[in-house]
Amino acid sequence: MLCSLHTSQLLEESSLCLVDYVRMAAVSQSQPLRQPCLYHSHSKVVINVKKPLWPVHMSCKQVALEMFSLCSQLDVVIRGEVQQLQEQVADDISFGESDIFHTLGSEILESMKECLTHLPEPTPCLEDYLDTSGLSLLFPRVEVYIIHERPIDILERPPMDDYFAHIGKLNQLLVLSQQLEDDVKHLGSHKYVAHQLSVLYKVLSYFNGCLYLDVLKRDIETNFKSVKTALSTFDGTRQEPLLPAYLQTWLLGLTQTIITTVSLLPEELTSEIMPVLAYSLSY
Repeated sequence: MLCSLHTSQLLEESSLCLVDYVRMAAVSQSQPLRQPCLYHSHSKVVINVKKPLWPVHMSCKQVALEMFSLCSQLDVVIRGEVQQLQEQVADDISFGESDIFHTLGSEILESMKECLTHLPEPTPCLEDYLDTSGLSLLFPRVEVYIIHERPIDILERPPMDDYFAHIGKLNQLLVLSQQLEDDVKHLGSHKYVAHQLSVLYKVLSYFNGCLYLDVLKRDIETNFKSVKTALSTFDGTRQEPLLPAYLQTWLLGLTQTIITTVSLLPEELTSEIMPVLAYSLSY
């Protein structure tokens, strides 16, 4: 009985194998539905990360802006490398300048030279262009690197070191004022107004010496306690805290004055970024 069962299983498996063989034979004899294309070397794709795909012609103004951007990038790379070297000295270790620094520096320098080819003939050399355009004054580290091919820090603080921080603070002051104004006008709760006013005051403190903003800062000092007191009266109640009308009017006047002042960019707010503005306006 067992022998008969085993024999039947073998016959069944053999039948299945025969069916599979017939199917494979049929497939091998039939024509393919699609014929794969052959690879041709002229169809290869060249990956170009550093340059545009299409030729680009830049005007003198566009060259100036691109050179400013490249100098900014190289300056950041140099500052980072200088900081690492100083940390190595402090820790009494010396690995030297990093390979990635030299790679990035070389790539940016090549981009600069390529950018200058868009200028009318004769194409100036890199050092001459930095001097005549004023970029050497904005980025002295870059000029030193081009000459010595080493990351060297300088004693005097270049004007670009404070540029981005100053622009960031101006933007923060503007956005905070706009947000506070919008919340006072449209939110049904002034629960966080005191905190927003405190943050705004801290940003205003960055611009010490600006007459327009110093007056507003003293105004906040005078009225901040009133804002806190007015909002604290709602503690323990289900009612959403709202400022009285006179404080809302004061806050809206404060924020509008800040927005207008920052938008006008008076001299007191632009002295830190004037060298950069002068460069951009010269083109």
